[in-house]
Amino acid sequence: MIKHTVFSQLMQLIYRYDFKKCVDRYGGDRYSKRLTCWQQFVILLFAQARGLKSLRDIQTSLRSQRRKWYHLGLESVAKSTLADANNTRDCDIYKELFYDLLSRCRALAPKHRFKFKNPLYTMDSTLINLCLSVFPWARYRKMKGALKIHTLLDHSGCLPSFITVTDAKVHDVRVVKDPRFGFPALLPDSIITVDRAYIDYAWLYTLTQQRVYFVTRTKKDMAYTVLGQHSDAKKSVEKDLIIELAWHMSAPKYPQKLRLVVYRDPESGKKLSFLTNNFTLAAQTIADLYKARWQVETFYKWIKQNLKIKTFLGTSYNAVMTQIWTAMIYYLLLSFIKFQTRYGHSMQELARIIKEMLMENVSLIETLRLDYQKCKTLILKNYQLAFI
Repeated sequence: MIKHTVFSQLMQLIYRYDFKKCVDRYGGDRYSKRLTCWQQFVILLFAQARGLKSLRDIQTSLRSQRRKWYHLGLESVAKSTLADANNTRDCDIYKELFYDLLSRCRALAPKHRFKFKNPLYTMDSTLINLCLSVFPWARYRKMKGALKIHTLLDHSGCLPSFITVTDAKVHDVRVVKDPRFGFPALLPDSIITVDRAYIDYAWLYTLTQQRVYFVTRTKKDMAYTVLGQHSDAKKSVEKDLIIELAWHMSAPKYPQKLRLVVYRDPESGKKLSFLTNNFTLAAQTIADLYKARWQVETFYKWIKQNLKIKTFLGTSYNAVMTQIWTAMIYYLLLSFIKFQTRYGHSMQELARIIKEMLMENVSLIETLRLDYQKCKTLILKNYQLAFI
């Protein structure tokens, strides 16, 4: 019989040595008496896996499983103690743990679906609405509060390779331009797709100087001069031109040639214009690259529906950031399991199965062979046997 719960097996994927280094770097356990950083992390990760929305729900759920605390290293789940820890312990502890786990996930991640081998990324942001009266530090408008999550999504494995959370007033392009936000330098020959919010010709030119390719939509009022035709029009591609910027304000910011691809979507009939500094890939591939940018929207939709990043356990900035980083760590853990076991179903199915079997004494690997309905049936039978 398996002695460890599924949740205990999940926690074994976190290297305690790496976690301790993060804690020691920020002095997280300096004044702790009952609830250590590890115990806080276990409780918060349990809440993410279970989909619990409040401190009282967490306390009640864990106390009902008191007999299984031994393998988790828990001693106390008092909601007041957890609230204090969320408010006072540096959230950067979990931020560093996220990036440590990210490097392990990258080693297992499958490649993107395109034939070329260049690294492919998408940069975008999403708003998390907050109640201004409860989160007064997150003022967005006069009567509204919000945070903005900026993500650089790696299309190989759909992994968030860079995440930063800012005030909702911060413009998207400022995050990639201002070094204070820590936007990483991309490797040469990488490709990044962005929407029109990131069109800053000075920044796009720095990408070209770094030998990084970009694909974006053109602005409606972009003034340009046609220098020649890059390739003949084919099927859905109406134009494939070599251009240079003509407006006196934008031309000095990007003094080199650019490529303009005009594409008509065969499904909707909508005409789209793409701007890129890549002169090698086919025009159809350029259009497909921008279409693949939708993967970041799917990522945001998934984490909002399946992780607890819209309702928070605390009201301070530190508590909110601690919960967001814990949620992202749980996403990486699910990705790691999916990559390692080559799980054939969706991430949502994987999350549902782990949620149902979280505190059951069964093998995690064997559990993944079951579908969601079989898991529910198995749990029901175990509870019935417990009362016989």
